[in-house]
Amino acid sequence: MGWTCQHDFKGYCKLLSKDCMPGTKGCILNKGEHEYIFTTGNYEDDKKVDEDKKSNEIDFAALARSN
Repeated sequence: MGWTCQHDFKGYCKLLSKDCMPGTKGCILNKGEHEYIFTTGNYEDDKKVDEDKKSNEIDFAALARSN
């Protein structure tokens, strides 16, 4: 399932009056505590990006227990 931003017009944001960059300040996709995922269009590439994010996360609970 997909959708298009109501403010997008061929890559131009009518709300912010500049080129579309999802998630920037003022963008409707940057509101609240929701997590939006922007896909590359390739499942394998998206999976690699997700794995890289997880490997870069710090486990603060484990770090606190070790000290």
